[in-house]
Amino acid sequence: MRAFEQLRHWPVGADPHDGPAVVVIGGGGQAGDTVAATGPVQRAFPLASVTKPLVALAVLVAVEEGTVALDDPAGPPGSTVRHLLAHASGLAPDGDAVLAPPARRRIYSNTGFEVLGRHLEAASGLDIATYLHEAVVEALGLGATVLPVGASPAHGAHASAADLARVVGELLEPTLVDPATLAEATSPAFPDLAGVLPGFGPQDPNPWGLGFEIRGHKTPHWTAPTGSARTFGHFGRAGTFCWVDPVAGVGCVVLTDVGFGPWAVEAWPAFNEAVLGELGRSGP
Repeated sequence: MRAFEQLRHWPVGADPHDGPAVVVIGGGGQAGDTVAATGPVQRAFPLASVTKPLVALAVLVAVEEGTVALDDPAGPPGSTVRHLLAHASGLAPDGDAVLAPPARRRIYSNTGFEVLGRHLEAASGLDIATYLHEAVVEALGLGATVLPVGASPAHGAHASAADLARVVGELLEPTLVDPATLAEATSPAFPDLAGVLPGFGPQDPNPWGLGFEIRGHKTPHWTAPTGSARTFGHFGRAGTFCWVDPVAGVGCVVLTDVGFGPWAVEAWPAFNEAVLGELGRSGP
């Protein structure tokens, strides 16, 4: 894939056994088909915050099983599971401080996902690592994905690009949850909230779904500039990302060995634009 030529200029492992590991999914044929891949796609990388959409998918399974409900009280007074998933609970990014009432501001919160994990543990009787393993990892046959017991459900998982490609295929054509459930999770929740997109600054509005960041019309942003406003996904401080453009029917996974920084702010949108452009599926 010609877009992969850009990877040579990234400040990441030059050895193909080191990284980056990249998989492009969809763009013709079946939604879950791999179009192209490069690097050590079977190697497990730290995901950092790309852990969150995996945990969110497990929570959606729990919702459909009746173990929890999106409107269950969870977190600060007035907050629910829905608020926690959408970074709308008012909890600080880290720590227990409450910075705003629920549904007032989009405050990206690792703490919120840790509270969410404890809520699911209390409701299911399983620790979040076990629940994620049974609901998502085993169900999708992910051989290199693990959230260690005791690790943060906000940023503690490891996975391979090959595994995340299966997750992206699931997000293109869901089997674990009803398509209507996934559609709700990947549509803006509390859509008018403003907030800061970590690494990219203030956004008004700053749309977010239920565990998935939504591109909307954010500028600047890490996904393709001409990608659809419905594009959703997540990136992590470990230099990782995955996204799905449901209009184009395309998804992409990138795992690297160098943390997020100015290099990524410049390189990721250009690479993602090249992926969509090469597949000829980009659009508003």
